[in-house]
Amino acid sequence: DLTYGRVIIEMLPSLAPNHVKRIKELVRERFYDGQTFHNVVSGFAAETGDPTGSGRGGSGTKLRAETSRTPFSRGVVAMKRDRNNIHTADSQFFILLGDAKHLERKYTVWGKVIHGMQLMDGMRTGSPPPNPDHIVKLRLATDTKK
Repeated sequence: DLTYGRVIIEMLPSLAPNHVKRIKELVRERFYDGQTFHNVVSGFAAETGDPTGSGRGGSGTKLRAETSRTPFSRGVVAMKRDRNNIHTADSQFFILLGDAKHLERKYTVWGKVIHGMQLMDGMRTGSPPPNPDHIVKLRLATDTKK
């Protein structure tokens, strides 16, 4: 949930089972609640998942890459990592605001936005943006009471 609406991400455990498992752990710990989108480039991507808000922090647990042949198209959710080491994903992730073929098979895809991309398009841009947008709360649909 963002301050102005809900974005729904479908997780893709068939593509990245270990990343999905780790994201679920972090969500259940409420790790992402209150975190900002610390880097937003219009038409490219919105990054979040760093508790420091600087783009250099994380949860402290590195993950081995689980790359796939998934096209990097608008709405794809993938892990951020050190550009020089494919096995350094932690808690940071990005949502593609446009296509990014140049990232294919280099980053781990673990989800796809299925609702709310128009909200992502309206995010304040910058690195970091002035008055950045933030995650109010991140929850798993499987954990919510019916």
